[in-house]
Amino acid sequence: MRKKLAALVAGVIIAGMAGTYVSAEEYEVIEGDTLWGIANEYDTTVEDLVDINDLKSTTIHPKQKLFINETYVVERGDTLSNVSKEYEVSVDELKEWNHLKTDLIVIGQELEIKGTNVVQEGQAVATTSNENQPDNNESTQNTEQTSESPEPNNQENPEGKTITVSATAYTAGCDGCSGITSTGVNLNENPNAKVIAVDPSVIPLGSEVYVEGYGYATAADIGSAIKGNKIDLHVPTKDEAFSWGVRTVNVTILNK
Repeated sequence: MRKKLAALVAGVIIAGMAGTYVSAEEYEVIEGDTLWGIANEYDTTVEDLVDINDLKSTTIHPKQKLFINETYVVERGDTLSNVSKEYEVSVDELKEWNHLKTDLIVIGQELEIKGTNVVQEGQAVATTSNENQPDNNESTQNTEQTSESPEPNNQENPEGKTITVSATAYTAGCDGCSGITSTGVNLNENPNAKVIAVDPSVIPLGSEVYVEGYGYATAADIGSAIKGNKIDLHVPTKDEAFSWGVRTVNVTILNK
């Protein structure tokens, strides 16, 4: 059974899991709306809207709020298989919804998840009653402890093979660029995706890496000028690409 929407149940507690977030898209019904029309506008189906919102019929009313779908942002270590299990959908569904041609996903990529309605922004975990929830003092104490927890340190020494490379930067909108990587990642739709172009004989495509000054990323692209110990890393804007310039950095190919 697919998970039910947190906004529709009684109790919400906070469980801190740094980094991951899912945002739910909400729509308020106006006079004259139909489920068919809303489904058509948001590229979903009437059946999914009924399932997501736990509707007993296809009748809707003005000012009623409907949840459409969710967007999940890929973290380090994520795979399509793991994400599909978390949201009780299939890998094929994830690939279809996100127009993926391969199973490769990259850090920072946004995945649309339809037909499920867990709200995890800020990692809110919902329960259907108050029976198992802590009292107010305990809940407040847990929240305070979470807020005081230090942010994870991405500068910790990552484990793996480290090489020194010459690194440049590019954007999806660069001259002659399609915005689609050689492995099929759409950087136009995912401007914050952490992707590097590599020479596959040095850094295999699909590898997770840690780039000094850039962070965790995925080797998901190639380039005609990227030969030997060179990489080209994707950034959202041309200003960021110019600011990066050419640098000599260490790249760690992470152990799985």
